[in-house]
Amino acid sequence: MTSPAVEANADGLIGPTHSYAGLSPGNLASSLNKGEASNPRAAVLQGLEKMKLLADLGLPQFVLPPHERPDIGFLRSLGFAGSDGQVLETAWKQAPSLAAAACSASPMWAANAATVTPSADSADGRLHFTPANLVTNLHRSLEHAQTKRALDALFPDPARFAVHDALPSVGHLADEGAANHVRLCADHGSAGVNLLVWGREAWEGWDGPYPARQTREASEALARRHGASGVVLARQGKAAIAGGTFHNDVVCVGALDTLFFHELAFEDTAATLEAVRRAADGFEPKFVEVSATDLPLADAISSYLFNSMLIRIPGEDRLTLICPTETEENPRSRAVAERIAGSNGPIGQVRYVDVRQSMRNGGGPACLRLRVVLNEAELAATSDAMRFTPALHAKLNEWAGRHYRDELTPRDLADPQLLEESRGALDELTGILSLGSGFYPFQRS
Repeated sequence: MTSPAVEANADGLIGPTHSYAGLSPGNLASSLNKGEASNPRAAVLQGLEKMKLLADLGLPQFVLPPHERPDIGFLRSLGFAGSDGQVLETAWKQAPSLAAAACSASPMWAANAATVTPSADSADGRLHFTPANLVTNLHRSLEHAQTKRALDALFPDPARFAVHDALPSVGHLADEGAANHVRLCADHGSAGVNLLVWGREAWEGWDGPYPARQTREASEALARRHGASGVVLARQGKAAIAGGTFHNDVVCVGALDTLFFHELAFEDTAATLEAVRRAADGFEPKFVEVSATDLPLADAISSYLFNSMLIRIPGEDRLTLICPTETEENPRSRAVAERIAGSNGPIGQVRYVDVRQSMRNGGGPACLRLRVVLNEAELAATSDAMRFTPALHAKLNEWAGRHYRDELTPRDLADPQLLEESRGALDELTGILSLGSGFYPFQRS
């Protein structure tokens, strides 16, 4: 049954410890910029501008709060003791790699926050979320419990929303969230195809230069747990992973009936597309493929053409591709984007956004958002305080200007003063977003 629905975006608000620590093997931008100075204030303001663009275009937009960082509780669990400031200082002296993980602002990339199954596709008619366990990387494996708190706050009605715990945190069930999930449909409110892309099997030997982060078994478990219909499982291209596409959304994006992807995105492209066609109920999928000749994999990764947001602006027939400015600056990716928009295909427009601070850590516009399909009743049941509005935008701009530094180096992360600054910012944010007392661990201790 079709119910009027819209696709909303819930963006991760970039945190005060945004830095370039190079913590993600396989993420080439993260490794390339390791150790350089970051600008947390510019980063959060760039993220807010992207949210404003989507809201101004008429799409529902929400804010997901940053996590508490440094994660002192994590460091205490490893035996570091004393005051919170002493814990941080000692950890940086004795185990700097663990301390860096505890300081990471990676929850900003909300595409990894969870896998989402709309109510139109679920067996019980509820909207389902499973936070990603993100076990492949230590710094990201710390996120899922706080992510669940944020999703519970944004989607509070258990009669309409099912916010699950993460899958067990083991490598066999490694789950990276919506970065490996594409939903195709005739319209947002009708049943769709859920394309779940995995990189390796749980017991498979893996000898690639970079880790394959998503297991087939995790994808299967998510589909079972959510009672998802229209499921297609597809293997990510091994050559793509070896080249640095740590998530499928680096080489593939989809919206409504359109799948836009690189030639190397899938291990067996013909079989994947045929499976999508068979699963599509009541619509004919449109496939827009870019060859490695037109756009070599290295250019696809550096420009993040496919880590763009593919959206339909209300009142328009064709889709719009929201690309990072790096796509425009790369001659090959710009030529591909402009050729596609100039054709008679489903993508009719390209727009560019500046998220350079995120891009330098390997996250484009699509990394910063979690896509959530909501029918009218579900949209009305979300948290009003977390809905992006002009008033909230102004308030968050002012808040960030007071609390965020304009330069941060990895060395600065060891400063106990940064810990206090971050907690002060998050304590105020709790009130702005009506998150309730005790939302953050430091507020409960």
